[in-house]
Amino acid sequence: MLIPSIDLMGGRIVQLVQGEKLRLAFDDFEYWIAKFSKYPLVQLIDLDAAMRQGDNSALVEQIAKRLPVQAGGGIHSVQRAKQVLDAGAKRVIVGSALFSAEGAVSADFAAMLAEAVGAERIVAGIDTKNGRIAVKGWKAQVSLTPDDAIPQLEAHVAAFLYTHVDTEGTLQGFPIETAARLRKLTSKQLIVAGGIRSQQEVDALGALGADAVVGMAVYTEMLAV
Repeated sequence: MLIPSIDLMGGRIVQLVQGEKLRLAFDDFEYWIAKFSKYPLVQLIDLDAAMRQGDNSALVEQIAKRLPVQAGGGIHSVQRAKQVLDAGAKRVIVGSALFSAEGAVSADFAAMLAEAVGAERIVAGIDTKNGRIAVKGWKAQVSLTPDDAIPQLEAHVAAFLYTHVDTEGTLQGFPIETAARLRKLTSKQLIVAGGIRSQQEVDALGALGADAVVGMAVYTEMLAV
């Protein structure tokens, strides 16, 4: 399954390269909402909230009322998760809050969140740079790998979203062998992102049992939606 991505920064839809360099920006929300309305799931990320430099809460709420979204970015508490779900999101993506500064998996927080909103409404964000999990808008890393984290979170979430930051926004393709390895780590829905550039790649990932988040390839019209 192809999952289109809407990333928000400064009140606009944007596409970044490796989470740092702004490549594209759009103000025409109506155009993209109409484009993505046929999809059963759309990913919506508030990059400002993820990077702790403000937020786009009003836009998140507006879009979540019109598209079936899983929303993430800066969700660090049960209260914030409930706010995003109450705003209309089908699921919340939680990343940094699942990991402590000491580099441990915060399984207690994951369990508490699952108890509060339901595990079926939680997606665990597992983002990596050079093989290690990246947090705080990809500005920091902890000494954990997906292989360490996924088994500890399995009971508390509905899905795992793995972003390969090294290829994010580059249109260089997602490492298929990584998807195959991750698929063996969990029985839950596996969603992958980072450099996906063609329908053939989406299909290859689907054959492995992984859904594909696509951003840059959609916005540059390399992949038609």
